[in-house]
Amino acid sequence: MKHELQNIISGKSQVRYGNTIQTISNYLRRSKSSSETIKSSKQIKSEETTLLKDFCDKNSFWITAININAFVSSGAEQKVYLYNKHKVIKLNDGIYYETWLDYLNNLLLNNFFFPDTAYQLIGFYEQEEVLYAVVEQKFVQSDKETELENVK
Repeated sequence: MKHELQNIISGKSQVRYGNTIQTISNYLRRSKSSSETIKSSKQIKSEETTLLKDFCDKNSFWITAININAFVSSGAEQKVYLYNKHKVIKLNDGIYYETWLDYLNNLLLNNFFFPDTAYQLIGFYEQEEVLYAVVEQKFVQSDKETELENVK
């Protein structure tokens, strides 16, 4: 299992919707300077943000508009918008991750363990100088309240 996960993160193995995530992860890895070990995670994330913007510019990977009228909810980590009756889009600024690469690895692992609710990275969005990853996910309509005890 450990080697399988390492292969997914390194891009040697595939996972549902992983191609784009792995491409961007590899772009960040190739672009990192050799002095990363002496930098703080805040410096690294700032550099990664610049690299992601560059990637989006070069590859037309920007999401230029979000339908704010389709807002569903938000949590501490992401804002959720209804995309259509089958999908939602989620904006995540990576606030709970030390680096953008950590966030992208988390997407890959989520897609490996939970393929039925896999995230598809569809672009990046910038608002008020904050960069957001934009992912698309299957919309699951709730038919009853979630029991927190069952989640625990």
